[in-house]
Formats: sequence, C-alpha cells, structure tokens
Amino acid sequence: MAVIVVVAVLCSFLIKTFVARSFYIPSASMEKTLMINDRVIVNELQPSLLPLTRGDVVVFKDPGGWLLGSAASTQSLTPLEAALSFVGIPSAKEDDHLIKRIIGLPGDKVACCNALGQMTVNGQAINESPYLFSPHEPASAIPFDETVPARSYWVMGDNRNDSADSRYHMGGRGGGFVPQSAIVGRALVITWPVGRWTWLDDYPAVFAAVPQSKQ
Repeated sequence: MAVIVVVAVLCSFLIKTFVARSFYIPSASMEKTLMINDRVIVNELQPSLLPLTRGDVVVFKDPGGWLLGSAASTQSLTPLEAALSFVGIPSAKEDDHLIKRIIGLPGDKVACCNALGQMTVNGQAINESPYLFSPHEPASAIPFDETVPARSYWVMGDNRNDSADSRYHMGGRGGGFVPQSAIVGRALVITWPVGRWTWLDDYPAVFAAVPQSKQ
C-alpha cells in the first residue's frame, strides 16, 4: 500500500510538472470567461512542444512586477495546502501566476483603437465581442501601438476595464510583453465549480483575417 501511495504521488507530481496542472483564478480580469474561484486545467505542452495561437488563454509566471503588492502572494501555505500543491491541487493563496488571453504573437503589430473602438492586429481590425466582458465599449481605454518582440506575447484580460495586462505594464520591465519562458501553458478547461465545466475557446474566427506578421 505504501508503494502504491508513493508511486501515485510521484506520478501526480510528474504530470503536474510536465503535462497538465490545475490553477485557481483569484481575480475578475478574465470575466465572463473565467470567474473568481474557478479552477482550470493547463496544458503544459504548450508552448514547450506545441505552438500557441492568438486567442489562447494562458497561465504565466509574473514576468516582473505585475503582482507587486499582492497581499495573498505573501501568505504561507499550511502543510496540507503544501502537500496538495505538490501533487497539482493549488491553494487560493498561490497567486504568483496570472491568466490572460493572447492577442499578439511574436512579430505582430497590435494597436488600439480604430474609429470603431476596435483593436487591430497587423493592420486588421478584430471583432472581440464573443469574449469581451463589455463588447459594446472600446476594446481598450488605454491607447497603444506596439510590435511584439521575438519569443514574446501581448496578452489582455477579457474584462478590459479590470485587467492590469500588457497595456498597463508598457512602461515597466519588459515593456508589457510576456516572454515565452514565463508561460506555463494554455488553459484548456474549467474544472470547478462543476456547474461551470466547459472547454475554453480560442475563438479562431476572431483572428481568421489577421495577416501574418512581416517578421
């Protein structure tokens, strides 16, 4: 029995480390796609083995100062919480990661807003109404015109008025871009609460007309 328990824990640890992992959603920045207290499963094979695409919802480590001043990040875990975290079941106290939607890939030129209040990617306006919390408002209250560096991404929350995303950190370290090395993986499915179980869409139709970057 002891051997079985040890093997099960080891397998859980390896799966969490290399394949899939659960994360807790602590903020409203991705509403209505993700609600506070949701839990999601993240595919860690993206982007290590599989490429990310525009529209993917990704979990990433703080690329530098994004979580500065977060109270929960300083809370210590109880022994039980630490044990559950080891096998891939995170505590609500573990908020050292963020979750946003990829809008710009490496080399993309992202800008906002045009005369209709829409974002443009490589000069092509996109209609983000399928996932935005406030689809009838401009896509961003913060204007920007940026080119995404190599091996980096431009990310934004679906709840644009309550999301300290790439726009908010343009003047900080890294210029608001998230390096590929900071990305844990793509969020695939909401697992909790049970009533909210659903796959997370990357809305390919929104980005279908976007041309490839020139880089």
